Amino acid sequence: MKAKVGIVGYRGYSGAELVHLLARHPGAETFLLEHREESGAASAIRGSDSPECLPCDPQVVHAEGLALVFLATPPEVSLTLAPAMLDAGARVIDLSGAFRLRTPANYLAWYKETHTQPGLLAEAVYGLPEFCRAAIPGARLVANPGCYPTAANLAIRPLVEAGVVDRAAGIVCDAKSGVSGAGRKPTLKTSFCEVTENFSAYSILRHRHVPEVLLTSNLEEGELSFTAHLLPIDRGILETIYFRARNIRSADDLLAVYEKRYQGEPFIRLYQPGHAPDLRAVARTNFCDIGVTLDAKTGRGVVVSAIDNLVKGAAGQAIQNMNLMLGFAETEGLR
Repeated sequence: MKAKVGIVGYRGYSGAELVHLLARHPGAETFLLEHREESGAASAIRGSDSPECLPCDPQVVHAEGLALVFLATPPEVSLTLAPAMLDAGARVIDLSGAFRLRTPANYLAWYKETHTQPGLLAEAVYGLPEFCRAAIPGARLVANPGCYPTAANLAIRPLVEAGVVDRAAGIVCDAKSGVSGAGRKPTLKTSFCEVTENFSAYSILRHRHVPEVLLTSNLEEGELSFTAHLLPIDRGILETIYFRARNIRSADDLLAVYEKRYQGEPFIRLYQPGHAPDLRAVARTNFCDIGVTLDAKTGRGVVVSAIDNLVKGAAGQAIQNMNLMLGFAETEGLR
């Protein structure tokens, strides 16, 4: 029998990507959970094979026997729905930042709101499978990582673990994202006339994804400079990461750090030294592509990390976590 899974927030970009990806998952039966009043049908296509739409009601979730619920909702909505879905017997994967930062103090500092579910915040497992795989299968609640931190941590943490970064010199992460990363709700900054033929930085030094990089890669705030930029494209994240290397003699040595750490990882692709990924290579895939360059004379190292923000940065990684939680092959339904 297929596992029954529900999606709350299926009209948003990440939620819609979940619907699309789960349609080809052989082990999942998908239900759309409506958590607010909306006009119109869940699918505009008449006679389509769109998943059944149900009220987002804990009693309905329990009666239908949903094994897992995805919350593709803002943090304040997830804080209300997560405990209700858990009480209904479903496991939860939350795609917002509601449960990523481990402590209420972290959440208050970066989200400027009081966390209303500190017990669940402490319980939640951070869902970056390449580093947290052992804890995910047994979790009731998984906090799906943010898109920027996914690309950043997959590039930075192996270097920190291997001790090849001069941490006193700091790490600079220059990150660019397509507009879908801002969500579907319209704002002036993401309107067509503001974005097209433009390129802009935002949330300088205070981006709420920064603490995920610090916590996962074991860095102090003063060791990381992170700046997000908005690209005039619909999807994709490319991050160029600068650092000073230590105990590394060549780009091949640097690449060997990643080869050792990511041996056997299904969604990490490494490039030959001196070659860098671009967004076209990862579009609509669950891959993170990584390329390295090193100037051995000066110790300047550059790593380029690229993902699709809606797939590996959101819905694809959420399905990767679902596969681990429900006992499917980790790559099921993904490419």
